[in-house]
Amino acid sequence: MTSGKLIGKALPTIPWEERPTDCRDVVWRYSGNPVIPRDLIPSSNSIFNSAVVAHEGEFRGVFRCDDKRRYMQLHAGRSQDGIHWRIDNDRIHFVPADGVEPTEWLYGYDPRVCFIEDRYYVTWCNGFAGWPTIGVATTQDFQTYYQMENAFLPFNRNGVMFPRKIQGAFAMLSRPSDRAHTPFGEIYYSESPDMTHWGKHRFVMRPTRGWQATKVGAGPIPIETTEGWLIFYHGVLTSCNGFVYSMGAALLDLEQPWKVIARTEPYLLHPRELYEQVGDVPNVVFPCAALADADTGRIALYYGAADTVTCMAFCHVSEIIEFIRKNAL
Repeated sequence: MTSGKLIGKALPTIPWEERPTDCRDVVWRYSGNPVIPRDLIPSSNSIFNSAVVAHEGEFRGVFRCDDKRRYMQLHAGRSQDGIHWRIDNDRIHFVPADGVEPTEWLYGYDPRVCFIEDRYYVTWCNGFAGWPTIGVATTQDFQTYYQMENAFLPFNRNGVMFPRKIQGAFAMLSRPSDRAHTPFGEIYYSESPDMTHWGKHRFVMRPTRGWQATKVGAGPIPIETTEGWLIFYHGVLTSCNGFVYSMGAALLDLEQPWKVIARTEPYLLHPRELYEQVGDVPNVVFPCAALADADTGRIALYYGAADTVTCMAFCHVSEIIEFIRKNAL
């Protein structure tokens, strides 16, 4: 059995902190968490569940910043080191793409950013006719964002694109839902020839038991490895005190990503620290972004904690793949 390696570019400047000597976990938290406090910008009540990518020698992001009205907004940000961030106080104002009717902005949350071929695709949970679906936009400079047609009808969340076409088609994971704080959720796969028309929907995986008994949803952009697509995902259990969000990982087939090779039975990260247990929504670890260096196999993960702040964790791809295989559901 091979240990598994990253397929992709070298990113030697990604944030990194070595595993503490007393840590036995394959994923470990950054000692400086949270990296983004809830009030980094004057307008924000909280900053969490956000997307980060490498861009022209630095890092850019699209951030969920719930404002002091508690409206869910998307803001752009940049960083030299991926740890210290400057986030725009004003939200992103999307420009309609060619042929797209301008729509009223209702809300946006839990964005992801994915580079495919020559541009970045931003996906997020978009308010459409009052209900959530998957919004899509493109940008090449993180200054102007062109909003395309919504990918799906309501109700849907957690739209996560693959970083390359699958058998000639754009591909996305999503979690169909209902109109409220969904007490269920499964991951599905969809394809599109043009980023407008979506179909060939395939079931990927559903909740099982324990920490992932209530719902599961895709997290960061899938990471291509020699062993399959590595995805980090959130799993939810329903406790006597409400939902508890944790993080697991799975391997998907490279050319048929709706086929699960293996997924973790134990969680990788669980609300344990005070900043994960206490906040606007307690007991939440919600992964949304990952930076991977193909040369070293290092992965830096960004996750929202307690729906309030943004945190980081680290891991090695070979250890994660080994953990998945040895602890498969």
